[in-house]
Amino acid sequence: MNERIRAREIRVIDDDGGQLGIMTPREALLIARERGIDLIEVAPQAQPPVCKIMDYGKFKYEQAKKEKESAKKHKQSELKDIRLDPRYGTLSEHDLMTKVNHARKFLEDGDKVKVTFRFIGGQIRHPEIGRQQLETFMQKVADVAAVEKPPTMEGRSMSLTLTPAKGGGAPSPKPAAPKPAVPKPAVPKPAAVQPAEKPAEQKPAEPVAKPAEIAEKPAEIAEKPAEPEAPPTAAG
Repeated sequence: MNERIRAREIRVIDDDGGQLGIMTPREALLIARERGIDLIEVAPQAQPPVCKIMDYGKFKYEQAKKEKESAKKHKQSELKDIRLDPRYGTLSEHDLMTKVNHARKFLEDGDKVKVTFRFIGGQIRHPEIGRQQLETFMQKVADVAAVEKPPTMEGRSMSLTLTPAKGGGAPSPKPAAPKPAVPKPAVPKPAAVQPAEKPAEQKPAEPVAKPAEIAEKPAEIAEKPAEPEAPPTAAG
């Protein structure tokens, strides 16, 4: 690092990953000093060696993180035990969440978890109590775990085995979300056809008498002779 780099020439990368080219360590160190950070040899076996201009504290943090991830991949999985032994049938929410948080930590570290519900006294006659508790436990770690072995009776206990979600196993059962009802489009009703109104019947116009006919009628009345009056009857 910095003045301890002995190579005559080095390939330099800046803190953003950009290539600055090949130069002497002295030239690269001047650039690092101007930026207020360090010159770190990251690939000493390369030809020429590769150095990066970056903060040394950040470099150590990234290196430790890579080592931790590598160790986690090569770590052999262990089986951790968590016991649920309620005195009154069910665990309190606080006690249950304490156990859940322990299981989460084990699963995130790559270990398997065996969760055991221990029946006390007459509880053994009600296995549904233990099954309900174990199913609740499964739901609370469903995002980091998969079910390797479902709840199974073992003497006076019921247990299940969880494995990290990336380690395989059957996924934890989740209730299917109800699908929202899709409203059907309203079908427009056809407009009622009203019968067409019948045209009003027109009465034939009465014939209009001609003026000549009207003038002739008084004459006919005048020419008609008056009828004779009947003679008076004699009184007997």
